[in-house]
Amino acid sequence: MQEGADYYLPAAVLGTALLVKLPALIREWRNATVRTVNALLLLPCAGFVLSSPPTITAVNRLTGISNLSALLVHCILTAYACASLVLLDYWRAESVDCARTRRRVRVWKAGCCVVITALVGLFALGEVPVERPRDFDTYYATTPFISAMLVLYLLGYVAAGVATTVVCWSWLLDIGRRTARQETRTAVDRSLQIGLLVLVIAALANIVFGSFKLTAIAARWAGQDWDALNESLSPFISASGMMIGIGLLVPAYGPALIDRVWHPLLGIRALRPLWRLVSVSGLTPGSRMFLPPPWYAGPEQVLLYRMTTIHDWMLALCVHCTEEVREAAYRQARESGAGEREAVAAGLAAMFTAAAEKRARTVPPVPEQGSLALSAVCSAEAADRDLLVSVSRALTLAGAPGRRRIAAPGGSFEYR
Repeated sequence: MQEGADYYLPAAVLGTALLVKLPALIREWRNATVRTVNALLLLPCAGFVLSSPPTITAVNRLTGISNLSALLVHCILTAYACASLVLLDYWRAESVDCARTRRRVRVWKAGCCVVITALVGLFALGEVPVERPRDFDTYYATTPFISAMLVLYLLGYVAAGVATTVVCWSWLLDIGRRTARQETRTAVDRSLQIGLLVLVIAALANIVFGSFKLTAIAARWAGQDWDALNESLSPFISASGMMIGIGLLVPAYGPALIDRVWHPLLGIRALRPLWRLVSVSGLTPGSRMFLPPPWYAGPEQVLLYRMTTIHDWMLALCVHCTEEVREAAYRQARESGAGEREAVAAGLAAMFTAAAEKRARTVPPVPEQGSLALSAVCSAEAADRDLLVSVSRALTLAGAPGRRRIAAPGGSFEYR
């Protein structure tokens, strides 16, 4: 088992991903894209298992057919290359039911079936009596029919790599031109570009891998021994297979991860200065107590808790706010060239900084000032959906080196 650990480990990772996707496959088994994604998890998982030397020996003994695992792996890799191209067609098409997409998919599937049938036929005609778990390709490079099977498999493998590279690269260029015109990129665009770039790198690696194997086989035909070329590259096929899996999964799951994990984490980080400011004195009389989310809560739930708590604590601080501080900071920001949104955030940040200082010194609150502050906050929220982040960013800028200090009644604030 230790001998095949480098094969069983990626197989276990892919198998786990397949189990996670199994409920979706059961619910949407009629969806061709869902079926193809699951096939792209199952095929390399089976390929890794059947490629490990312990499994090769076990399959050969169980079936009584020497080197049967080599044929199975070649067929699986051919089907995997076909499934990759099919999924790319499904993704790029406006509709899976598009007639052009269906024709292209049928062409890929028909070509795959022809190659696999030829591989099986050539293997049945050839003679491979000696078990070769690691160097099957070069050992039988000069054996009749088997040599043709190897060349056919590798040519198909390289051709699939070339096709994948061309399709992914042209698609990358299309996305780049479209986003350049729109001057914006969505989470779907970013995930798709990352996935396509990974697929291009993996496909190029497969082309190099297949070409080197063909070179080693050709050297055998010429009476040379270049087996080291084949054996030195064999471990990299596992990394290439994992890269293809990653490249295919990133566009499928990347947008959800960006929206539900990455963006909330960025939001939590952006709110940290404001969180520290308003919570430095803890709860005040009359403020609501929000139970923190459990340790296993996702970033979205944590962000919602932080935003709700910050908003409640800001309202509790309003009675300590001074309108003159906000107005002075706002004017100074505008005079410094800041936009309306940034200036409003700078004014509120100055006002709540001064209010937090007052509360820390236990200065008696002024309810009339609280009403004015509350009105200012409500007006700013109507104009800026991300007001909390804007105020928190203003606090970060105020704390940066090289900021000029603004003096105002009731407190002070820094802004360049």
